[in-house]
Amino acid sequence: MATINHHYGRGKLLLTSEYAVLDGAKALAIPTRFGQRMTVKKNRGSDLIWESLDSNGESWFRSTISLFDFSPIKTTDEEISKRLKKVLKNAVRLNSEFLSKWNGFKVETQLEFPLDWGLGSSSTLIHLVAAWADVNPLMLAFRCSNGSGYDVACAGAEKALIYQIANDSVSYTQIDWTPKYSNNLYFVHLGQKQKSDEAIIYYSKKVKAKKTLAKALTEITDKIINATSLKQFDELITMHEETLAKALNYETVKDKLFSDYWGSMKSLGAWGGDFILASSTKSEQETRSYFEGKGYTTILPYSEMIVGVEEPVLVEA
Repeated sequence: MATINHHYGRGKLLLTSEYAVLDGAKALAIPTRFGQRMTVKKNRGSDLIWESLDSNGESWFRSTISLFDFSPIKTTDEEISKRLKKVLKNAVRLNSEFLSKWNGFKVETQLEFPLDWGLGSSSTLIHLVAAWADVNPLMLAFRCSNGSGYDVACAGAEKALIYQIANDSVSYTQIDWTPKYSNNLYFVHLGQKQKSDEAIIYYSKKVKAKKTLAKALTEITDKIINATSLKQFDELITMHEETLAKALNYETVKDKLFSDYWGSMKSLGAWGGDFILASSTKSEQETRSYFEGKGYTTILPYSEMIVGVEEPVLVEA
């Protein structure tokens, strides 16, 4: 019987210090209930047969890959094959024994979230390949992208992370962070998937006082972690949103799309798409009705999105 290996990586959401985490800002990041699975089994021949399935079990990428240089012999998407080649080649550079025997393999990955949600199809893949290759996932991540690596750290986490880059080194700690007002928090999908690399380039060119911004967002992050009431949390995420909007010369998501919304909200990740975080003191039905009325139908309560959350009570501001 063929040897079968199973690996799993969680999706991610960056609650604070988006963009500025690259310049030393302390960030609060959270692994999600939704992730990506990978199954690896030995196969006849000397090629790597790769298939990626979406959250519905439908194939969205297939490739036959040469183990000589990881170039695609056949592929359904040249751009994805190029990125996969980069990940595999760098995994081999970190562990020369990985795939050195030219044995054939069949690899199948499956997402637990829709591709356009932006929860980390790429970062979970790096985590999965790192687990298969027995290499450090962050070392692999830094060889493959210009991101901060927080998303790859989340892929292997079971709790919220405090993540920071300082003096050319990375530190992250898992913490118990489930605020008592978490049932007042919702994640709303805007349906406009953003490209993280392009957002990072924009930030790098646009923001001049990066260290000043990082310091300000670090202070806000510390206060958010310790906020004991929804009122405090609302004030802090509003401050965070306005601070970053000013630095990026962007409109806040509330001013742009939801100016009549009763609660606070902030963008997550690359601004302009993917998810936003919204707080609400009204019922889930009322909150859903508001966003659905604006045309946004993917609304997830905090407890449905975030791993390890129990059932806290709805609290007033």
